[in-house]
Amino acid sequence: MPLSALMNVMTRAVRKAGRSLIRDFGEVEQLQVSVKGPADFVTNADYKAEDILYEELSRDRPGYGFLFEERGEIPGRDKTHTWIIDPLDGTTNFLHGIPHFAISVGLMRDEELVAAMVYNPIQDEMYSSEKGKGAFLNDRRIRVAARRRLSESVVVTGIPHMGKPNHEMYLKELEAVMGQVASVRRFGSAALDLAYVAAGRFDAFWEHGLKPWDVAAGMLLVREAGGMVTDHEGKPRTLATGNVLAGNGQIHRAMVDLLKTIKH
Repeated sequence: MPLSALMNVMTRAVRKAGRSLIRDFGEVEQLQVSVKGPADFVTNADYKAEDILYEELSRDRPGYGFLFEERGEIPGRDKTHTWIIDPLDGTTNFLHGIPHFAISVGLMRDEELVAAMVYNPIQDEMYSSEKGKGAFLNDRRIRVAARRRLSESVVVTGIPHMGKPNHEMYLKELEAVMGQVASVRRFGSAALDLAYVAAGRFDAFWEHGLKPWDVAAGMLLVREAGGMVTDHEGKPRTLATGNVLAGNGQIHRAMVDLLKTIKH
């Protein structure tokens, strides 16, 4: 299927940023690293990829606003469109030489997500979607998994590390979920976790306290792949609360019911 003009613009920008990340990943030991919080790092690779995305998308869609992880919000003349971007989701993996990280780009139009890309440059896997047009992995249409029972499901989560709150709450949730599912995974990139749900690799994903740039693109991917994305109570407040629960309809409902039983 030929790409739309918007998808072509996004693809060029993301692939160019991806080439920059691949070069830096090959020299990961030489990267200059600055600490912005406990176990939370920013590298030169982040900034270079962010610069590329800003330059490319600004040239092809002048006037659109931006919301970046590193440089924050950049208002545009066009108040109806905002790019929501994480240039390197999975920074800790990147710094440790683990080839599981991604570029995440979502486009918001009038407060509605309308386009998304999540790109793993190491594997050359491009997850993309436009509202109403389905979700794709490279050129192949993807759908959420069809499993209907938690006992058959592999679910993925994010676990708070040093310096993050709510360790006790997460342990309660993890204990409850572990007792109901086939397996639990923790991969370290929320954008790819959601993309994997969209592709049917994982059956569900849940995490607390995420930012819009972590999840915006992945949310649209899951929805366009036939899945559900809400907060942990089943309400459509994910971008506002940062609490994410995604899966197919049956598994999503089962996870909502399970998480509601946990006393926080």
